[in-house]
Amino acid sequence: MSDSGNGAGDGRGAPPNLTADGYNAGYAERLQERALRERGLVPPSLAAWPVAAVPSAAPVPPSAAEGPPPEAPVLAVKGEERLRLAAIAGALVEAYRAYGHLAAKIDPLGSEPPGHPMLDPGFYGVMRDDLASLPASAVQLEHLGDTVGEVLDRLERVYCGPIGYELDHVENPAERDWLVESIESNRHSRSLEADEGRALLQRLTEVEGLEQFLHRSYLGMKRFSIEGLDMLVPMLDHVLTRASQYCVKQAFLGMAHRGRLNVLAHIIGISYESILAEFEEETSRGIQTALPELGSGDVKYHIGARARVSSEQLDVEVHLAPNPSHLEHVDPVVLGMARGARYVEHSGDPECMLPILIHGDASFAAQGVVAETLNLSRLRAYETGGTIHLIANNQLGFTTMPSEGRSTRYASDLALGFRMPVVHVNADEPEACLAAVRLAVDYRFQFGQDLVIDLVGYRRYGHNEGDEPGFTQPRMYDLIKDHPTVRTRWADRLIEAGTITRDDERAMSEALVETLANAREEIQAAQRARLEAADGTLAPHLVDDEPEAEEQEETLVEIAEEGRELSTGVPILRLETLNEAIHRWPEGFEPFGKLERQLSRRRDSLHEALDWGHAEALALASLLTDGVPIRFTGEDTARGTFSHRHLVLHDGNTGETYTPLEHLTSDQAHFQVANSPLSEIATLGFEYGFSTIALDALVLWEAQFGDFANVGQAIIDQFISAGHTKWGQESRLVLLLPHGYEGQGPEHSSARLERFLQLAAQGNLRVVNCTTPAQYFHLLRLQARRPARRPLIVMTPKSLLRHPRARSSVDELAEGRFRAVLPDVAADAEPERIDRVLLCSGKVFYELEGSDERSASERCAVVRLEQLYPFPRSGLQAVLGRFPSLAEIRWVQEEPANMGAWRFLAPQLRRAVPAGVEITYVGRAAKASPAEGYAGRHEIRQRRIIERAFQVAE
Repeated sequence: MSDSGNGAGDGRGAPPNLTADGYNAGYAERLQERALRERGLVPPSLAAWPVAAVPSAAPVPPSAAEGPPPEAPVLAVKGEERLRLAAIAGALVEAYRAYGHLAAKIDPLGSEPPGHPMLDPGFYGVMRDDLASLPASAVQLEHLGDTVGEVLDRLERVYCGPIGYELDHVENPAERDWLVESIESNRHSRSLEADEGRALLQRLTEVEGLEQFLHRSYLGMKRFSIEGLDMLVPMLDHVLTRASQYCVKQAFLGMAHRGRLNVLAHIIGISYESILAEFEEETSRGIQTALPELGSGDVKYHIGARARVSSEQLDVEVHLAPNPSHLEHVDPVVLGMARGARYVEHSGDPECMLPILIHGDASFAAQGVVAETLNLSRLRAYETGGTIHLIANNQLGFTTMPSEGRSTRYASDLALGFRMPVVHVNADEPEACLAAVRLAVDYRFQFGQDLVIDLVGYRRYGHNEGDEPGFTQPRMYDLIKDHPTVRTRWADRLIEAGTITRDDERAMSEALVETLANAREEIQAAQRARLEAADGTLAPHLVDDEPEAEEQEETLVEIAEEGRELSTGVPILRLETLNEAIHRWPEGFEPFGKLERQLSRRRDSLHEALDWGHAEALALASLLTDGVPIRFTGEDTARGTFSHRHLVLHDGNTGETYTPLEHLTSDQAHFQVANSPLSEIATLGFEYGFSTIALDALVLWEAQFGDFANVGQAIIDQFISAGHTKWGQESRLVLLLPHGYEGQGPEHSSARLERFLQLAAQGNLRVVNCTTPAQYFHLLRLQARRPARRPLIVMTPKSLLRHPRARSSVDELAEGRFRAVLPDVAADAEPERIDRVLLCSGKVFYELEGSDERSASERCAVVRLEQLYPFPRSGLQAVLGRFPSLAEIRWVQEEPANMGAWRFLAPQLRRAVPAGVEITYVGRAAKASPAEGYAGRHEIRQRRIIERAFQVAE
């Protein structure tokens, strides 16, 4: 078979001279079937392939592109015609399942669905009446009707009504069959009973009433109204109720700001008084806010909350995660929280907890964190037993229409690549919305997989209530202005059915308005009373009693550093036992030969000198046997990017794995180590979320190179550094970021230490750049035991992992503790001779200490600042105070002057050192790029730094 590259035999689109024979008859038949089912998708070069030898009675329908079809063969018997019609009926059935969503009426604003030609019998060259009389057995769907006509009518109602289903991408046959059977049997779709209908109206009255009351009372103030997607709240009610039937004990909810106040009020149960107090506080600035707040707090539509939701039908603890304006960045955080709860409170059972993510339509399609988060769904170290995703689809992103904001038909199309079923539903059809929820929850607990509900609605006002949407969407908002709310539509249905009267409907609305008005009056009365008690002045706590910034910083740092003197040493006999355990594997297990020799040497070096990986493994083992759970993930973490760790061993013959840290003792704490996907933002968010629930576990995340943490900067800025101050969230999360200048270029040198120091304030972080394995050993043990839980940022080494001088003795692990400042031991012998101190942090210490200039500088001491924040002022002052002749301190760093620690430390050093002592900088000049791209140039500049550090001033 020849091919010119595009399938055209003569290069001009003419079909090649091919004949169907015994070798290619099956292929020809498939092409004919494809032409029948997909019309026009067969390559033009093959569409006219002679198929006379193929036993197929189905004619190829005409195609404008290909000209008239060949004449259909004369049918010999009526049975062949029935067989043809049955085949077409079967194709229509599959078309409804595959393309019915394209004809579904899912837009409440009434746009016409695009449809699909394969849903029309005419596409196959027949009329609907030609198929009507066939028995349903012809398509094996007797349970849907007696005839094919009844079956097709049923499928049209199911697949082309207010719900559209996308299932064709679901590859698992069991899952797809379950979904098809559930949908076509209407198992999840039913009319509400009278009492259920009234309860739904009551809930919609509360949802709409709160928004309208806020709109009237606080005109133009931001609240990010839920109106247009009101059914979101009853759907969440239904998710929790149905999930509780599967014994769910905890639900973790993540969402952006649209509708958040309504969810706080009606799902979490925050009182109307608390919510209204936020608005009163914003207008008057004279009352204490009633919503949960710590430190600086956050705006009302970002905060989180936790409550136990109880009724006759459910008893579930619901966590609404706080979320900044970075919209979808809360997604992996919520999944991490759910996974953390699974192990802390539910013994690893995924059915006891349920994560629920509410996405925006524009952000789901456009923000990369969504794809990274969806990618976690089936990974062993990250799966949650299935997440329910709800897209709150406004059909608009701020002012951007879908045609400008995404390249896909649906906002949800990203989920197709992850084989997640997608259900599109009209937000103005309450019973359809609840049917979608039933299907989603049942599918989640049947298969432990994610499902996406695309709730298609609209946005009644602008992006926020001070925005005028008509500027950019005048036609859309003309439709919305006159469009009845879902509550109005549902009330009309109940009245028409005789379930309620118009007076009942009005009474519901009036009762809610009265409740809200009374709540507002109580708040304002309390405000007036406070003002009268203060002689008409505003409450002073808002401004006047703030402590001085420096005083406040020191107080908060002291709180954050509480317990820093904890003993973290481990007796030598215990270290010997642990050393044997971490180098032990089952009989018959044969580690890769080269690695087995390395591990044997490492095991025997305990009483000689320990390297970085050895000390780390001992620290982890000691904590696990102390009862501290550990989760350790990151990019290539199991082995270590620099092949220094090897926590997971691989049998060289079978490929089986064994993790010694999981098998230390029978009563040890849980340990998990896993390589993460090549993702920073989602995995970092996941680990942060995990650490906020598993508060007394040690959770570590490692970047392949520290520079890669750049990609997770939103998680670092919005959650890790500010989560405690904004939302009161505690975390022991440890970030291990390889850092150090070894001539590997600008993207493999700097973990951007300066960014973490810029974010450091109020005792929110611990930032460390330690230089010995023993320091790292004690640091990990201290982080797991400190009473004040704060994230720890560690600049981990690369070349020091195997540096012959970067070694520690077992005595240092047994007797020592982490020290924020390491003195120059040699200089302490004759402190009166020292007039200059080189102060540094990290790898550059070994370059200073090992240089020729060092031995010639008798009046110079080299002091290491191991902890950069909280700044160890007293510890540094104690070390420097040993040198009575001190005249100059030189801060030495590898990084450019605008990076690294210098600009953070300069003012700290000026406050810490005695008056008259000069402070100077030695390092690279300020640069736009973190490091040189050429190893030779790097060596030259590195050498200059060392020379200048020891150079005696003229």
